[in-house]
Amino acid sequence: MYVKNQVVYVGQNINLSSDTFIYLRNNSQLVQGTTGVSSNSGAGMISIFQEGTSDNFDYNYWCSPVGNASAAEGNENFGITMLYRPTSSINSTAAIMLPIGNYDGISTPLSIAPYWIYKLQNSSNYSQWIQVGSATNLAPGEGFTMKGTSGSDSIDPESTGIINNPGGTGAQRYDFRGKPNDGNINVNVGTNNSTLTGNPYPSALDLNAFLLDPTNTAGSGIAYFWEQDKTVNSHYLADYRAGYGSYSPISLVSNGIYVPATFSSYNADGSLNTIGTSSGLSIERKYSPIGQGFVIKGNLNGVVTLKNEHRIYYKEGSGLSQFEKPRRPDQKSKPSQETAEEVSHFKINIIINNQFTRQLALALIPEATDLVDYGIDALNLNETLPNDVNFLIDNRNYVIQGVDFDLNKKIPFRVKATTSATFQFYIPEVINFDPLQKIYLYDTIDGSYHNIKNEIYQVNLPAGTNTDRFKIAFTSQALSVNEERKEQFFIYQNNTSQTLKAYNPDNKTLKSFTLYDILGRIVLFKKDLQSEQNYYYSTTGLSSGIYIAEFITIENEKYIQKVFITNSEKK
Repeated sequence: MYVKNQVVYVGQNINLSSDTFIYLRNNSQLVQGTTGVSSNSGAGMISIFQEGTSDNFDYNYWCSPVGNASAAEGNENFGITMLYRPTSSINSTAAIMLPIGNYDGISTPLSIAPYWIYKLQNSSNYSQWIQVGSATNLAPGEGFTMKGTSGSDSIDPESTGIINNPGGTGAQRYDFRGKPNDGNINVNVGTNNSTLTGNPYPSALDLNAFLLDPTNTAGSGIAYFWEQDKTVNSHYLADYRAGYGSYSPISLVSNGIYVPATFSSYNADGSLNTIGTSSGLSIERKYSPIGQGFVIKGNLNGVVTLKNEHRIYYKEGSGLSQFEKPRRPDQKSKPSQETAEEVSHFKINIIINNQFTRQLALALIPEATDLVDYGIDALNLNETLPNDVNFLIDNRNYVIQGVDFDLNKKIPFRVKATTSATFQFYIPEVINFDPLQKIYLYDTIDGSYHNIKNEIYQVNLPAGTNTDRFKIAFTSQALSVNEERKEQFFIYQNNTSQTLKAYNPDNKTLKSFTLYDILGRIVLFKKDLQSEQNYYYSTTGLSSGIYIAEFITIENEKYIQKVFITNSEKK
């Protein structure tokens, strides 16, 4: 069966006889509807193309969609001997396994260095990586590391103009061949321990559905993705410039929030050092593509389970599904396959000693608390920097924090300086949040407020740790009375709950609320609102787009705010 740009849906199990192949090509995927464990069987195989880095110094984190193909029922183990080099749309040759002392993979003929194949199982620290090599002992759902290849491969197996490996900063194509993984796949986790897992299916994985599954609370609800500076050509760990980006799903319907790893370098004047690769990657993570590996942390001792109900047919591309690898220069951007459901949040960049940038994200969501929220607050996995800035929750360091917006709330940072260091704070991005709302960095030492939406605030700190000196604030005591009063009415749209909220702390008496579409048509109108601190209006059923919200007081004061409403249905 040759499948091109389609989804194959099988309601139950698959039995492939030894002379049978299913070729999934051009973003084709296989989805199955069974519940419980897999009963797939047969020595026949599916064949799936996926691409990783073409640099033999850089890792990708993988999770195989296939296992050994035999007559036995159920998912089976995987090994890199099941990777092939495509030579045509249906034919491939087995990859060569280099001797264990050879560290450099080659594209033509496809030769893999087994030395770099490792897994991480429920480990308390990163010194506990287990070398796998070319053995077939990767259980379903176990992720593995693999470095890329050097050279190039000009074969165009699908006659699409995209060759196996263009060389340079391109991507290396692999052909995974084996029995398709299916059904419930358990992954062991332990309290505060790390496990490398990933998408184990020959289809996309709804990462939000997996992380937020109510039966998976043994995990932390957060996924971590390896990022590496591809300009550093070294196999020595001390030379790596790399780290883990953090993904918080927030809710089932949201696009989540991704904060990249911290390894960007800066020149002495604070400008970005463009010679090296920036860590400021903007990677869509909601739907994990075939083969994508990621790390999860344990919240409790137990298991988390990947299930068929977490699978979805969603094409990899520039929408909400991207594999961590260089984009091919001849790849066209594809439109997103669903309307964006953006979480209200903003990013905070902190340039440290003109060397690194720590990026944090503050999510503004009504259901968040000031404690650790499952699937929202993301723990920092990169705590090796001598100087760093994090959110401090329950005495631990976080790179993503969710809070319920309150105009008078102050959110503290933990600032660590091993030696005297310079810290520069600014906000590079505000998403689905009032663009007129000021955001300050409050310095408790001198009581000063700094509008870091409009300017960089720099401070030099001696060695030590500050846990309560610097805070995010939304109002400034330094403002005049009139300016402060102007800020005492706030309107914002929460697309997660499909609700428009108005915050009226001064209890002004309002006579009307009107919501206009972009053409000026009235889509919602309420009058005689009286005096309340909070007003809520459902936006369910409204088309996605830009709207104008207008509140008028009995004194004819007007509060007007542009809001972006997205109402997408989960498929």
